[in-house]
Amino acid sequence: MSPLIWLAMAGAGGVGAASRLMVDGLIRNKIRIGYPLGTTAINVSGSFLLGFITGLTLSLVLSQDWKTVLGTGLMGGYTTFSTASFETIRLFQERRWGAALTNGVGMLLVSIALAYFGVWIGGLL
Repeated sequence: MSPLIWLAMAGAGGVGAASRLMVDGLIRNKIRIGYPLGTTAINVSGSFLLGFITGLTLSLVLSQDWKTVLGTGLMGGYTTFSTASFETIRLFQERRWGAALTNGVGMLLVSIALAYFGVWIGGLL
């Protein structure tokens, strides 16, 4: 990987992390519930976008360098498995079994389905 691609990936990661903070904050301000909806929305949308980026790369619309910058950098900074894991444990500790299972298992299943859909859509282009 060239130094320029590495710097672009790192910068995109910073933009992704800042975007995650902004999206989560907007959702928390608009929708006040005890479920981590912001993290779910971020991970689900990020999974779709990463799938889409992958599909575009597989169909040769995007280069491997762009996949690295957008997929690893931007989407890596935007999505957050660690926060989702922490929130799932917190929900279990609060004995909110349904919310914990929805957050842990439901978000994973929806994210995988949307990543697949993103690959499919990206591959059509």
